[in-house]
Amino acid sequence: MSTQDEKAQRHKERQQRIKEKVDARIANATDEKGVLMVITGNGKGKSTAGFGTVTRAVGHGLKAAVVQFIKGTWACGERDLLAQHGVEFFVMGTGFTWETQDKEKDTAAAQQAWAEAEKLLQDESLDFVLLDELTYMVTYKYIELEQVIQALQNRPAHQHVVVTGRACHRGIIDIADTVSEVQSIKHAFEAGIKAQKGFDY
Repeated sequence: MSTQDEKAQRHKERQQRIKEKVDARIANATDEKGVLMVITGNGKGKSTAGFGTVTRAVGHGLKAAVVQFIKGTWACGERDLLAQHGVEFFVMGTGFTWETQDKEKDTAAAQQAWAEAEKLLQDESLDFVLLDELTYMVTYKYIELEQVIQALQNRPAHQHVVVTGRACHRGIIDIADTVSEVQSIKHAFEAGIKAQKGFDY
């Protein structure tokens, strides 16, 4: 057997061992239930990942809804697209907290948006709920952590939920099934490049 043939054989054997391990893990993953996913961290792309998952769900014929905290006053390409495909949106609508500078107004708006979120988290007909930027509402104490945890834990068993935002509270992370952290290496805004339609929103 030539050296090249030996390398090819060793590669094939390694890949076969990897395949056996992957196949075993797939065979052991038999539970089917609604997944709670948290996408947190300081990097860009958390909401984008959340909306990507909504798009996937809708593409498979699942029924989805979205509650947007914080960014409600901005144009939103994802909202414009997904609303055309039956995705219901509830938007907090006050924008960023550093723009309003009004804690009472922000708290009232957050509570109103959360009331809609609670309804969605009790809706048996919904397969998927995105709670975009929810983490800030807990951090700023506009919404009580225990309310959030209770609603997430008591949702319909089949319902998938994605929570996005920086600095997710440990209490939510602890009950989540999947947690991803988006880290920032570089950001165009730091180099003076403004947020642009179709890329940033």
